[in-house]
Amino acid sequence: MSDSSLPEVARIARDLIRIDTSNFGGGNSKGEREAAEYVGAYLASLGLEPEYYEPIPNRTNVMARVRGSNPERPALVVHGHLDVVPAMAEDWSVDPFEGVVRDGMLWGRGAVDMKNMDAMILTAVADLLRAGEQPERDLILVFFADEENGGVEGSALVVRDRPEWFSGATEAISEVGGYSITVDDHRAYLLQVGEKALMWLRLVAKGRAGHGSRYHEQNAVTRLAEAVAAVGRTRWPIRLTPTTQALLDGLSELTGRPIDDPDALAAAAGPAEAFLRSTFRTTANPTALTAGYKHNVIPETAEALIDVRVIPGTEDDVLAELQRIVGDDVRIETVVRDIGMETPFTGDLVDAMVAALGKHDPGVPVIPYLLGAGTDNKALASIGITGYGFAPLQLPADLDFTGMFHGVDERVPVESLVFGQRVLTDLLRSC
Repeated sequence: MSDSSLPEVARIARDLIRIDTSNFGGGNSKGEREAAEYVGAYLASLGLEPEYYEPIPNRTNVMARVRGSNPERPALVVHGHLDVVPAMAEDWSVDPFEGVVRDGMLWGRGAVDMKNMDAMILTAVADLLRAGEQPERDLILVFFADEENGGVEGSALVVRDRPEWFSGATEAISEVGGYSITVDDHRAYLLQVGEKALMWLRLVAKGRAGHGSRYHEQNAVTRLAEAVAAVGRTRWPIRLTPTTQALLDGLSELTGRPIDDPDALAAAAGPAEAFLRSTFRTTANPTALTAGYKHNVIPETAEALIDVRVIPGTEDDVLAELQRIVGDDVRIETVVRDIGMETPFTGDLVDAMVAALGKHDPGVPVIPYLLGAGTDNKALASIGITGYGFAPLQLPADLDFTGMFHGVDERVPVESLVFGQRVLTDLLRSC
């Protein structure tokens, strides 16, 4: 598609994809400054006054406030993040940072997570302001750095050092909710009202260094490998919360299937199955290994990273169980630990989100769910702001949308972006 035929929301998402903001974690990032300046310039073009906060060089956050007509109403934070996880170009069908439009889809790192939503936020606000409209409540637009590293160099610093940005705000919306899934040929939308707790852990195994040719019973690599395999093979039990029970009830009502087997019910959701199954239980996935420096040298230390997402309220129990699984010879270090959240599927904002989807896709149910991952809503929760996931997208039934989070060949239909922009515009107008 040419620039002239590409909708503005897709052009902005494409432009943001072309700005490589890869975040490798642990402070290693290409930085968000260029993307933040792009966003700030767009906000300024709408007559807003963007503010920047860069607590660490090149790790830039940007905010602008849209004044509402009723100053008595609490403000709504509408936020996204500008960083993305890295992409290995050789694994992709396209250059992950070219922003290719092909087969009616926008391809590239961030097309799903979450430069699509960043573009939807910007264009939805533009729709209102260009029409001379004013939302009833203040809208606080924030685009954070470092979300893909748990927000430790992004939203966590912003809420600590710039709390005035969020003055008067009580609620927030952001990513990973409001998108459609297809269950037994029935479409439904998932609205995110909670997030599992986050624990990024490091396993450290110690042994005795020595020559690689020796008979050696105190090998740190062996100890670590056994621990990693044990963690990776552990199948955590289902532990339902009020939100996951409501999800099952909604899926059962939609399909007529019984709710006695949550995994089987999730399987009816096709490509979204794995995403939903992860919300029913704790997950603990090994993600990185570090050991050794030469082929014939047995190292003294071996380390692994484990990504643990925990049912809210069970964090300490899970840590104790992990220590039992890996054994006393392996030390567990906490790299990042963040809260879990769960909010009732009720209230004016929830009603407004459901109504906005219903206006553009009448009669399709909206079901609450618990996100198996996390967002910057966790940082906002620390200052008393209740967050939801609402990045509305109507998606093809056969598109593995949830599987493309941090995956290969990330892409989103252009028409889904247009749908999302329209839904979000109506929400910001009405909420």
